[in-house]
Amino acid sequence: MGQPMANYAVARRAGDFLFVSGVVAVDPSRQAVVQSYEDLPTHAREQLRGIGYDTGQMTVDLYEAPAVAQSWFVLERIRQIAHENGATMDDAVKLVQYFRDLRHYPFYNRVRGLFYPTQPPASTVVEVARFMPSDSALIEVEATIHAPR
Repeated sequence: MGQPMANYAVARRAGDFLFVSGVVAVDPSRQAVVQSYEDLPTHAREQLRGIGYDTGQMTVDLYEAPAVAQSWFVLERIRQIAHENGATMDDAVKLVQYFRDLRHYPFYNRVRGLFYPTQPPASTVVEVARFMPSDSALIEVEATIHAPR
């Protein structure tokens, strides 16, 4: 689904653990940060509608879409990396979530429930307004995944 934006590993294994670098919502086909529901696949939009997003109301969607769409995109990419390494989202033991603005956390938290319906992994949440890789990137997530070989 995409390569890192700079010269670093997407993930690195240490024994039975996989350490996933910070993932931001960059669509590699467009080389642009995801900003709207239209940037997501149909099945993602259906999932988001199921939790009250992608409403079709322009003023609501315009406000919520960047954080919601980026949340889904980032967590889906982590799911894919886990799968590529023989693990699932349930194998994630820790997430570190970086936000440009902590007001985006409630959107992210609801979307995260799609990927962790019962219990999310241990988590750290940090506001890092000046240290995102792009001004349009609102969310970055790194993961530690238990992925025995």
